[in-house]
Amino acid sequence: MQRTTVNIAGCEIEVHEEGSGAPLLYLHPGGGFRPTDAFIPLLVAKRRLICPSHPGFGRSALPDWIDSVDDVAHIYLELMDHYGIAKTDILGASIGGWITAEMATKAPERFSKVVFAGAVGVKTGPADKLDIPDIFVMSPPDVPKIMFHDPSKFPFDASKFTDEELAIQVRNRETLALYVWEPYMHNPKLPHRLQRIKAPTLFLRGASDGLVSAAYMDAYAKLVPGAKTLTIPEAGHGPHQEQPQAFAKAVLDFLQ
Repeated sequence: MQRTTVNIAGCEIEVHEEGSGAPLLYLHPGGGFRPTDAFIPLLVAKRRLICPSHPGFGRSALPDWIDSVDDVAHIYLELMDHYGIAKTDILGASIGGWITAEMATKAPERFSKVVFAGAVGVKTGPADKLDIPDIFVMSPPDVPKIMFHDPSKFPFDASKFTDEELAIQVRNRETLALYVWEPYMHNPKLPHRLQRIKAPTLFLRGASDGLVSAAYMDAYAKLVPGAKTLTIPEAGHGPHQEQPQAFAKAVLDFLQ
């Protein structure tokens, strides 16, 4: 993929781009954007894919004034202006889904269709109980167990990464904590704004997702008028990684 850096409101944003045709803005999950993921070429075959790294993720800068998902949403609306995109389809995964929700409620007229994959961002359950498990207090070996359908297929071997790649992973996690820590994984105001989304909307999740439950996805989807839901078998929180063919087909079928 072509990698460029663009300056948005004084923040240097890393952007990966490939393909032709109608644009599709993809907002990555908390692990960061990986251009080598198998679902990427499947989407690129049909669409012009634009994939920014969130501020503080990848090689994107993190100015002091950016410290929330709301800030990132404003940055990305301006990024659309930079690319001359008046209206687009958008796909957001996990925290990228939260950013997508914030963008689509701020400027609903700018989105043709919206796809959420394992999205977080709202509080749907009791006030005294977390909707999303706290991954920051879990032991590292336990996190993959709730993230993947088959964790054995995604072992972590630090020797396979360069020092820069390892530093980026640590930085991604640090920035994720900054954005989602308090209140944890949600914006209390967002549920009252989601009715502003007018575009056809699809919520996706992996059937084995231990982070975003089926009940959470269904409750989230009910806050968006007319939203549909779809579950991908044999996949966890990253269906784009575990079932790239099924994931890409679900996204493209909905967008087309």
